[in-house]
Amino acid sequence: MASSSLTLLNLSLPFSSRPILFPSTIGPLGVAARRLEKRPSAVGVRAAGGGGGGGAKYKGTQMRERRLREMIEEKVAEAKEACEGEEAAASAECRVAWDEVEEVSQAKAHLRLKLEVLRQDPLESFCGDNPETDECRVYGDDGDGDGDE
Repeated sequence: MASSSLTLLNLSLPFSSRPILFPSTIGPLGVAARRLEKRPSAVGVRAAGGGGGGGAKYKGTQMRERRLREMIEEKVAEAKEACEGEEAAASAECRVAWDEVEEVSQAKAHLRLKLEVLRQDPLESFCGDNPETDECRVYGDDGDGDGDE
């Protein structure tokens, strides 16, 4: 993990002119990267009955992935409907519909990047935005193992 470059991937669809930046390495990305470096590389946790190739996933994460997948399917159907016919294919409504498909697809890709590449759990990103909440509070340990402060 010595390199800190970003690889420019132009995975853009015909309706997108924006390239996607993909980290070549995780090293320079901060806290998540440091936590990754501390983990043994040979250990992997798979969800029972798994599938999908990722680690164990929280119920909310699974619901978010499923909802994004459903939204993409809905938006694609809406875009195809909006673009039926030769006149409609060149209309502003058609372009807007495909832009919506792209936005939802990018949201799903961002979630996949966080889960699979950064191996960041949902609580970590929540605590990054809300460090003062009870869920994110870190209690000190005096080191003697008896649990008192």
